[in-house]
Amino acid sequence: MRGILNRGSRCRAETNERGSSRVEQHGEKSGMNNSITPSTHVRCLGYGMMKQLADFIDPQEGWKKLAVDIKNPSGTTRYNQMHIRRFEALKQVGKSPTCELLYDWGTLNCTVSDLVDLLIRNQFLTPASLLLPDSVLVEEKSTVALPLQDTMCLNEKEIPRQENQIPPPVLALSAPDNVLPTSISCGLSTEESGLHVHDTGLQSFSFHDLRSLTNNFDDRTVSAGGNKLGEGGFGIVYKGFISGRPVAVKRLTALTDVNVEDLKKQFDQEIGIMAKCQHENLVELLGFSNDFDQPCLVYDYMPNGSLLDRLACLDNTAPIPWGRRCYIAQGASNGICFLHENNHIHRDIKSANILLTETFVPKLSDFGLARASVKFTHTILTERIVGTAAYMAPEALRGEITPKSDVFSFGVVLLEIITGLSPVDENREPQLLLSIKEEIEDEEKTIEDYVDEKMSGWNITSIEQMYSIACQCLNEKKNRRPDIVKVKQHLQEMLIE
Repeated sequence: MRGILNRGSRCRAETNERGSSRVEQHGEKSGMNNSITPSTHVRCLGYGMMKQLADFIDPQEGWKKLAVDIKNPSGTTRYNQMHIRRFEALKQVGKSPTCELLYDWGTLNCTVSDLVDLLIRNQFLTPASLLLPDSVLVEEKSTVALPLQDTMCLNEKEIPRQENQIPPPVLALSAPDNVLPTSISCGLSTEESGLHVHDTGLQSFSFHDLRSLTNNFDDRTVSAGGNKLGEGGFGIVYKGFISGRPVAVKRLTALTDVNVEDLKKQFDQEIGIMAKCQHENLVELLGFSNDFDQPCLVYDYMPNGSLLDRLACLDNTAPIPWGRRCYIAQGASNGICFLHENNHIHRDIKSANILLTETFVPKLSDFGLARASVKFTHTILTERIVGTAAYMAPEALRGEITPKSDVFSFGVVLLEIITGLSPVDENREPQLLLSIKEEIEDEEKTIEDYVDEKMSGWNITSIEQMYSIACQCLNEKKNRRPDIVKVKQHLQEMLIE
C-alpha cells in the first residue's frame, strides 16, 4: 500500500519537471491549457493545472469520492481504506491529497479523457471544464458548480450596515451542566417533522452582528490574539461574546461545487436537529443567522476545547489523568447513544468533535451532519462521503452510512484516550493509530507499550478493559461490532469497578 503512495510521489517529481518545461515551451504561465487534449496522459499535466484542480476538489474532500471510484485496469478498486487514510495524512505535511491521488493514478497511463469522465461522473463539472472546456456542455441542464468568485467569504465583501438594524439580542444564561435535560427526543428529520428554522425558539441574529462580535471573523487563533477556535468540514468556528457571555460562532462555508441553495438545506437540517436535541453530552445550540449566503450557528462555548487538543496538551495544558479519561469516554458514548436512540447517525465521531466543559464534561459537536432515517436499522447510501478518513469505517469509505460506522469511529477515539496519540501521523510508525491493533494482534507489542506516558493514575487492568472495548468497535465487519448501547454499558461497568 505504501508503494502506491511512493510511486505517486516519484511521479509528482517527474511531472513537476515536465510541467516546468512545458510552461517554458508553451507559455502556460498564464494558466492556459491549449496543449491539453483528451489523449494527454494525466501524468503529463503540469503542476499549475494539478493545483487548479486541487483548489476545487480539496476543500470539500472530494478526492475521497474520486478515490473510491478509481479502478485498476483489471476492474478492481485501486484504493482501499488504508490508502485513503494515508492520502488524508498528507494534509498534515502541507501536501494536496487530490494532487497526490492524481499523480499516483497517472502511473497507470490514464488519460485526460479518463479523468474528465471521472470528474463528471462525480459531479465535479467545473474542474472537468478546466481540462476540456467542451466536456460539460452535455451537462448544461444540470446545476453547474458555483464559480470561485461566488463563494468568497462574505467578510471580504462590503456589507453595508442598515440604519435600522436591530442590535444583537441578549441571551439568557443556560442552566448548569448538571441540570440539563438528558432524554428529550429529537424526533424525525427536519423534512419529516416540517420544522423550520424560525419555529425552533432559538435566538435569531443578523450576519453583521455575528461578524462584529467575532472581531470581523478574525482568522488568527485565540492563542495568537484572534478569534478562531477551529475548523471543520462545513465551516470555521470563532469565539465571540454576547453580553459578556462567551459563545462559539460557526460560519458555514459555501463550497466550490455546492450552491447556496444546497448549503441552506444543510443549514436547515443542522439547526432543526440541534434545536430539538438537548442532552448533557451534546453541545447546546443557542441561536443562528441566515440572512446572508453564509449561515451561522451560535453554540455554547466549551472552555476546555476539544479532547484532541487536551490529549495533545496543546497550549501547555496539564495531561488528563486516567480516571477522568474514563469518564470522558463514558460521557461521549452516552451522547452517541442518545443520537442513535433518536434515529440519528453522527457520521464524524472524532476527538476534535468531543468538546469539554470547564469540569471536563464531554459534549459532542457537529452532530448536525447527521442524516435522520425512519428505518434506522437499514444502511443508507450517500453520494457525499462525510467524515475524517483516519476514523472512518470501511463501509463509510464506500459511502454507506450505518450506526455501526459511528461505533467504529468511537473505537479510534478510545485508542486516542489510552495512548494520547493523534489518529494519524506521517512521521511515526505506524502512521495510523488504528494500526497498533494489528501489531498487538501479531504479538509484536502489547497495549501497555502504547499507554500515554504523560498520563497518571492508570492501571493495566482498566487499560486492557478499554482496549478490549475499542477492538470490538474496530471490527472490519460492521455486523460484528457491538451497538453503542453495549459499548456504553461496558464503559459504565469499568467505572463501577
